[in-house]
Amino acid sequence: MSDLSAKHCVPCEGGIDPLGREAAEALLAELDSGWTLNEDATEIRREFVFKGFYKTMGFVNAVAWIANAEGHHPDLEVGWGRCLVRYTTHAVDGLTENDFICAAKVDGLLAS
Repeated sequence: MSDLSAKHCVPCEGGIDPLGREAAEALLAELDSGWTLNEDATEIRREFVFKGFYKTMGFVNAVAWIANAEGHHPDLEVGWGRCLVRYTTHAVDGLTENDFICAAKVDGLLAS
């Protein structure tokens, strides 16, 4: 598991620059595979696949718990057997370390 998962999010009200592509790629390398960086380096995303709706919703509820605990919330797209998790820091219109911290914690939900 990534060292990022041991960190906690820092409240962000804006006023800081978002991470550049190079910094975002370095943090992305610390996450489990499956996370991708969008073209303009303002969002990371990963689709998780499950056997059935109930397991999907259990995952979604666990992601919601992480979001509440960290004060940093993803955009989720949920369907039968799948959940797309997207992180960006809206206050800076791009990525911050918070996005990668939460992604690492989400990865930890599925670590065996």
